[in-house]
Amino acid sequence: MYQHSIMIPVVSATAYEAARRRAAFLDRSDRARIVVSGADRASYLQGLLTNDVAALKAGAGCYAAYLTPQGRMIADLYVYELGDLMLLTLDRAARDTVLARLDQFIFSEDVQIGDVTETFAQMAIVGPEAASMLAGLLTGTTSSTGSALNALGEHGNLRAQWNGEPAIVTRITDVGEAGFDVFIDHSHAEAFTSALAGAGAAALDAETAEAIRVEAGVPRFHRDMDEDTIPLEAGIETRAISFTKGCYVGQEVIIRVLHRGHGRVARRLVGLTIDADQPPAPGAPVRSGDREIGHLTSTAWSPALKRPIALAYVHRDFVAPGTAVSVDGLNAEVTTLPFVKVS
Repeated sequence: MYQHSIMIPVVSATAYEAARRRAAFLDRSDRARIVVSGADRASYLQGLLTNDVAALKAGAGCYAAYLTPQGRMIADLYVYELGDLMLLTLDRAARDTVLARLDQFIFSEDVQIGDVTETFAQMAIVGPEAASMLAGLLTGTTSSTGSALNALGEHGNLRAQWNGEPAIVTRITDVGEAGFDVFIDHSHAEAFTSALAGAGAAALDAETAEAIRVEAGVPRFHRDMDEDTIPLEAGIETRAISFTKGCYVGQEVIIRVLHRGHGRVARRLVGLTIDADQPPAPGAPVRSGDREIGHLTSTAWSPALKRPIALAYVHRDFVAPGTAVSVDGLNAEVTTLPFVKVS
């Protein structure tokens, strides 16, 4: 069971509107950053991660999971091929485990692992005006910065400069609104934040960022997924797993569930809309009549829907959109994700 002792969040209308209609920025200090270098980096990670890392060309990236041999998640992560190395970003709480496991499986390969979590700051800039705003701050791309940013596909990346200092830019959607992550030397983080604010971007507080993430139905590790989760339960398989690549750790379990079990798992992550004035607490049980069928993982007040919403694991017999359930005596309904589409 997921346990959380958090206050009911208060969403900032100003920050929310900025993220949805203009531009807002979010400090990503909750993320870890690992670099993998060496000539064998792609083939090495190909055998460990669920997605087709070996197919990545310079400037491309992907979303993937790192599994145990039992098919349970060690972490979910984003992989960016920069041309001379790969950059991995993941939940900070999973950093030490992932670093230890990556190092454990290096034998004769030409691979080096580095932890750059404290070296680089990571700042998300999201919203419809994120590209144009960044274009006014960054230089050093091979074409006009605005054109280069707009040309980036999902998980794409490029190198740029800010104030004469090197920067890495990646295309993201995991905040819940489309935009970019910018990686710069940690010593310049405060100045870069000031520059974003000076350019008109609003600071995105944690509570409002959480509402945007839940509205987009983006699961978060150690909130909606953990070390007991199979990717199929969290619904990330279409984004995180390649079904055409070679072997990876945990593949046998995934294939067995898909082929022998026809993709049926005991529980699935779903969206719930709730009839209430404020969100129930994460961890609250979900019921169908008197039967407990699951529990909430993430909750938020949705400014778009003007009601509480939640992500929850429920028994597979209750995942159909429109299914009526209850949470803490409140009426709720299984709802198709995302609640709000990412622009």
